[in-house]
Amino acid sequence: MLVGLFAALTLGGFVLGAKATSWAIAQESRGMGGEGLPWVVVEKGDTLWTIAAAVSPGDDTAATAAEIMRLNGLSSSLIRPGGRLYLPERTP
Repeated sequence: MLVGLFAALTLGGFVLGAKATSWAIAQESRGMGGEGLPWVVVEKGDTLWTIAAAVSPGDDTAATAAEIMRLNGLSSSLIRPGGRLYLPERTP
């Protein structure tokens, strides 16, 4: 039963990923508070997995999600609308 629930939640995250391209990812001024990293404001329906997939397409989504959790001091993947999430810097 838990496996089915996990699969449903994961699939839902991928379906919601289509809206990921509408996010405005801001670049905070370096040295002015925070981590000086790019960030995104969580919108209703967002999941950690859809955000990770959107900001790092083609990379390992689980690894990106784990890095977002580390950067933000999260102990679980639960995120709430209106919250700010710092994102890993992308290397060209």
